[in-house]
Amino acid sequence: MQLRSDFSRREVVRPGDEDWRASPMPGVDRMMLDRVGDEVVRATTIVRYAPNSCFSQHSHDGGEEFIVLEGTFNDEHGSYPKGSYVRNPIGTLHSPFVGDGGCTILVKLHQFQSEDLAPVVIDTVNANFMPGTVAGLRVLPLHAHGTESVALVRWAPHTQFNPHTHLGGEEIFVLEGTFCDELGEYTVGTWIRSPHQSKHTPYTGSKGALILVKVGHLPIEG
Repeated sequence: MQLRSDFSRREVVRPGDEDWRASPMPGVDRMMLDRVGDEVVRATTIVRYAPNSCFSQHSHDGGEEFIVLEGTFNDEHGSYPKGSYVRNPIGTLHSPFVGDGGCTILVKLHQFQSEDLAPVVIDTVNANFMPGTVAGLRVLPLHAHGTESVALVRWAPHTQFNPHTHLGGEEIFVLEGTFCDELGEYTVGTWIRSPHQSKHTPYTGSKGALILVKVGHLPIEG
């Protein structure tokens, strides 16, 4: 399956643009954002677990990175409430399950560099954000390896950022508020992927925003 697999293109998926699709496991549905392959696949996906559902044990041949959007995600290693950011390196395995409240996560599969072996678990709800590079921004770094960097960025209302170029691309998922640039406005649940050497000048309006942002990780060509 090829879905938004041309990484030289800018892509935007807003709530309602994609339907939920059943996974191989009962009670687990997926909203696909990008995908290169079938079941063992490079993919960016929103995964929704119904109450008391589970997924069979599986290994992370290319690594797994996720943030919990709603509910609590569980496996044999721990429980991860809303706002948890988790990285399971290449070669790890687990058996996910959820309780009565169900759970929704944003997950990226098969996108780790082979030497990126650090497991990560961060409770972003209770973490301390640091001042950003312009007034009105606060940043919570989540992970960095090579050219790749992942962070949460909280934008106060009416914050303006500088024009900049994305070397190695950029991905954004809007968690709260409304994020804006000269190309549009992006409400909660919107995913944006911008290719290598793309440019924009982001800002926020009266609502501010909280975004998950990853930079420097996309192919330089294609």
